Amino acid sequence: MYFAALLARTEDGWEASDLELDDVESLSDLIDLARSAAVDDDTVVALIEQEDAWFGVVRVDGEEDPRYFVSNASAADRSSYGSMLTKELLGGVDEDDELDELDLDGTEDGEDEPVASYADEDDDADEGRAGSGSEPVPSGPLGDPRLLDDLGVGHKELMSLDGDALAEIADALGATEVLEAVR
Repeated sequence: MYFAALLARTEDGWEASDLELDDVESLSDLIDLARSAAVDDDTVVALIEQEDAWFGVVRVDGEEDPRYFVSNASAADRSSYGSMLTKELLGGVDEDDELDELDLDGTEDGEDEPVASYADEDDDADEGRAGSGSEPVPSGPLGDPRLLDDLGVGHKELMSLDGDALAEIADALGATEVLEAVR
């Protein structure tokens, strides 16, 4: 089970909103939702957690490139939403990659799908879940641990969080009450 929320910084503190993950099909969808929650292009932090197995933080500051952190990349990579983050962190996902995943290989006109051999599956397993030709997903933290340094969550603290990490992050940001309101 997932929990996800957006924390948008305003002049008066933080505003929280429940992040409906059913509406998120790609990382760009998540970034778009975060940007739409921003007040005057200020900071938005998206927090995602899967049953204390892993948590992820996505920080969006206006039109700047988003920054990402995942507490346990190998655990996150085994989940649908976490794998979006790990793929981005391990080499980027561009729009062409997302289109490739739609199987637009000519079979949409009713042609038979090519049959993969067991040898092909073994080769894919050896390369790791992050995809063909990419590096294996590491165990442990992945991403930018300094993405919340200026907001009161130091990189050493972020990397050592476990348990209810999102509550601890919200506490350090001064957003505990607004985060609990959307839980």
